Amino acid sequence: MSIYTNTPGAQGILPDEYGALVEKPVKELSLAVKLGTVVNTESTIYRIPILADDVTVGAVAEGAEITPSDVKFDEQKVRPAKFAGLTVISREMAEDSSPSAGEQVGRSIARQIANSVDRAFLNALTDPNPAGLGSLKGISKVNAPVVYANLDPFEEAISVSEAAGGNITAWVMTASTALDIAKLKDQSNSNRSLLNTDMTMEGRRSILGRPVFVSPFVQPDTVYGVSQADLLTIVRTDTRLDVDKSVFFTSDRVAVKGTMRVAFGFPVEAAHVRIQNAAQ
Repeated sequence: MSIYTNTPGAQGILPDEYGALVEKPVKELSLAVKLGTVVNTESTIYRIPILADDVTVGAVAEGAEITPSDVKFDEQKVRPAKFAGLTVISREMAEDSSPSAGEQVGRSIARQIANSVDRAFLNALTDPNPAGLGSLKGISKVNAPVVYANLDPFEEAISVSEAAGGNITAWVMTASTALDIAKLKDQSNSNRSLLNTDMTMEGRRSILGRPVFVSPFVQPDTVYGVSQADLLTIVRTDTRLDVDKSVFFTSDRVAVKGTMRVAFGFPVEAAHVRIQNAAQ
């Protein structure tokens, strides 16, 4: 059954704003939420207006007529997909009035949802998953060597993103790729890191001033450069947390299910960059 404000014991398992127990930790855990511009919507389909053609502007003589022109818009339709997580807890925890009990339940489900959201964000998965970076036909591409020797591919990625009107604000890669780049030295026979030449300072996980994020859901030998202004993480405002005390009746446990609807919008696909290792 669903939790309602008058459900006996509901005050113990969850506070009134129970949807926040899923949505808040997902936003803390998910890279797609951290790296994008979050848009909340109540609509089944979210429409992103895309400027297809600017107003024509030019120099005119004093007193001369200004020729009018039209702004041309296109739109991208995004349908938030439902991500769901399920966990089973003891009846004792369900009836625990401590706020930490509800937080533990919410965080357990949020981890499942956040992982599913990021897997979709960083790949090209089949329906009903939303389209992610891996499915973008217009994404900018940069080739990298099998073994990184310098940061030239990242410099090139920033340049091609800027040429498309974007601005790389973060890098996403696997842990092994992040380690390979972190081990680069500033010159031959040196122990100084190329990324942090001052060995007295705490190491910083960033490349060319952009933070590095590690995810197990990135394909091997692939790095994504993400332009935050050109990534919309669209979240439906109907995040739910439901409880059922009957399905595990014989073991005196409670099933708790969380659902959250999320999708991604890419107004300018070329603003994002895929750095592809030559091994692929």
